[in-house]
Order: sequence, then structure tokens, then C-alpha cells
Amino acid sequence: MKHQKSTRSFASRWGFILASVGSAVGMANVWGFPNKLGSNGGGAFLLIYLLFVFIFSYVGLPAEFAMGRWAATGTLGAYRNAWATRGETAGKVGGVLGWLPLAGSLCIAIGYAVIVTYVLKALVDSLTGTLMTADTAAWFASFSAQPYSVVPYHIIVVVGTLLTLFLGAHSIEKTNKIMMPLFFLIFLVLAVRVFFLPGAAEGYRFMFTPRWKALTDPMIWIWAMGQAFFSLSVTGSGMIVYGAYLSPQEDVVGVAQHTALFDTIAAVVAALVIIPACFSYGLDVGAGPSLLFVTLPTILQDIPLGQLFAVILYIAMIFAGVSSLQNMFEAVAESLQNRFPRLSRTATLIILAVLCLGFGIGMETISQWGPWMDLVSIYIIPIGATLGAVSWFYVMKKDELLSAINTGSGKTRGRLWYGIGRYLYVPLAVILCCVALFMKVAF
Repeated sequence: MKHQKSTRSFASRWGFILASVGSAVGMANVWGFPNKLGSNGGGAFLLIYLLFVFIFSYVGLPAEFAMGRWAATGTLGAYRNAWATRGETAGKVGGVLGWLPLAGSLCIAIGYAVIVTYVLKALVDSLTGTLMTADTAAWFASFSAQPYSVVPYHIIVVVGTLLTLFLGAHSIEKTNKIMMPLFFLIFLVLAVRVFFLPGAAEGYRFMFTPRWKALTDPMIWIWAMGQAFFSLSVTGSGMIVYGAYLSPQEDVVGVAQHTALFDTIAAVVAALVIIPACFSYGLDVGAGPSLLFVTLPTILQDIPLGQLFAVILYIAMIFAGVSSLQNMFEAVAESLQNRFPRLSRTATLIILAVLCLGFGIGMETISQWGPWMDLVSIYIIPIGATLGAVSWFYVMKKDELLSAINTGSGKTRGRLWYGIGRYLYVPLAVILCCVALFMKVAF
């Protein structure tokens, strides 16, 4: 299909990679990765995680990019066209099935916006100094346990993010060219500061010393696989729309591997900040969301220039959160406009604002937000990721998929690449989905 230009295309390869990295880098890197690394064997978990990142960035992520570019549209059109290689009726079935992973993008955005709202609240209170003198646990409970306590911040996050989507790929690229380099720079500054904390060396030793016995625990492999899947945003939806904006001259495997590289660097640098800091202060690295809002502020209150570093931290987290939200919202916006061509960009973004705030404001408390995110991560996202994997490697005709993958590539990928996707990547997606569904594990 003809590749669409103007605001529907990324202007450069690095613009595309940074936007994709922005989608991948988020809360999963900052508290999810250090939490799982700390709870599942340290260095052994890291090695397993890197193995899965390599596999998924070689087959899963490139397949989603390629499907979007091949279909010249996002989630709904990609599923419809992939299934249509088996006939018109199959195409209609695929078009219907595509709504599930697309719903996953919207559902995760509704919940994710709440946590970015918490980050904005933390940033404001860091700037005013409130957070530097407060009992951090009581401060966090004051809004995370109280309904409708952060509504203004919530509106700013949702509306502000949607405004960055007004020009489509063009504005996504522009904002991520600023946000992502600053995110990496800020976390490097924080990592350097943490290096000088007393006792930080124990954290580094824990991170990079493999406990080989952990390799015999199947659940550690499952946790590492789940972290790799969702850290790379291989969900059967979000990355498809970015692929739709990718130039036909680009090698999807190459850009996917660059995306994975920078996402992994982000996760490791975040761990270099959080794990040594927690070891230095004897705090729990597996604290989940409270790690960002209770544990780290406690540390920052105690170090010289703590307020400055708190502001730096939460600015970085705003960048990570907004860039991920951009992808979730854009996946839905593009598909709605493709499915309903008379729908203007402005109307689409207003609909998304109404949906996100309409459902999200009622779940601003952890007691509401937590179960919602568990529901999405246990059911909708794993099923959507598996549906995508099966659609590309078992439903779509092999020749069509390989043609899409090899467009723009200087290296032809054939039987080996397809075999890894069909006989390794798809079974891994199915295993992860089954674990989520039957063991009620939220990744």
C-alpha cells in the first residue's frame, strides 16, 4: 500500500526510534524492572530478561512495526488486512478481533493516566517544597486514598497529552526528540548522585551478581518474559500505529533492535538509581508504586540538594509517562479515524478526553486504580498480545508477512526469522497469556 506522508509519517529514523522508545519507557522501567530484578535473583533475572528482549526485538516488535506499515494504518486495519490474506470473510473476522487489543490500549491509558497524575502532583509538591518536609507515607495516602483529590492534575495530564497528538506523527516525533534525551540525561545524573551514597556498592553487587540457583525457578523465567513483553510494548496494538507512520525505506528489525537497546538501557539506569539507593537506606526495593512516592522521597529528603533531585526525578517521570500515554492514545485515535473517516482529529481527541477522564476520575484512588490495572494486565493485554502473535505468524500468509518484514531491509529474512516467530515467539506469548489467566498474575 502507498505510504502516507505529512503528519502521518515520522520525518526521520531517529524520530521514529525515539517515539518508540518513549512508548516503551515508562513506569515498567522505573518501578517494575527494579522490583522484579530485586525479587527474582538479581543478576540471574537480568540475564534471562536480556535473552527475552533479544527474542522479542528480533521477531515480535518488528512484526508489529511491519504490520502497521504494510497496512498503512493501525490496529483495526492491520488485523483486518492480515486476516484478509485468507479471504474476505476472514478479513471481517480479523477486523472484529482487532477491537480487543485496541480496547487494551484505551483501558491501560485510563489507568496509566492516573499514575502520571500522581507524578505531576509529586513534581508540584517537590517544587513548592511540601514533599521535602512531609511524612511521605501520609503524604501519598492523602491523595492516593482520597477520591477526587487530584482532579485538576488529572485533567492537565490527559488534555496536555492529547494536545501533543494534534498533528499526529509530526507532533509525537517533535515532543519525543525533546523528552527522551532529557529522560536519559536526568536518570544518568541521578545514577551518579546515588553512586556516592554510603552502602550503594551492596546494591550494585546485588544487581550484577547472578544467583544461578534462580535459573531453576520457572516463575523467574515467567516474570522476566512478562517484563520484556510489556516493557517493549509488544501488546498487539500500540506499536502497530507507529509502524503505520514508518518510512518504507527503513528496516523494521533494525529500528526494533535500536528501540529495545535504549529501552533496556533505560531500565538498567533506573535500576542503578533505585536499587543502590534502597540498599543504602535499608528500604524495600519491591515496594511497587510506593517506591516512587514513598521510598524515593524519603531518601531525597535526607541527601544534600534533595529538593533539586526530586524535581529532576519527577520531571523525568513526566516525560516517561506522557510519551507512553501518547502511544496508547494514538493507537486508539488513528484506528477510530480509519474506521470512521468522517471523524475529525479534533473530535477524536475530544472523545478520548471524555472517555479517559469519564472513567479515570472515578478511579484516582489506589483501591480503584489497582484492581483496574490488574484486570487490564491479567486479561486484556496478554490476550491482545497473543492474538497479535497468532495473527501474524499463523493466520497471515507467510509470503505476505515476509514481504512486509523485508521492505526496506538490506538483509532478506526468511525461514529462520519466520521459524523463530512461529515456533518460539508465539508459544512464549501463549504461555504468558495462560499464566496470566489461570494464575491471575498481573505483569
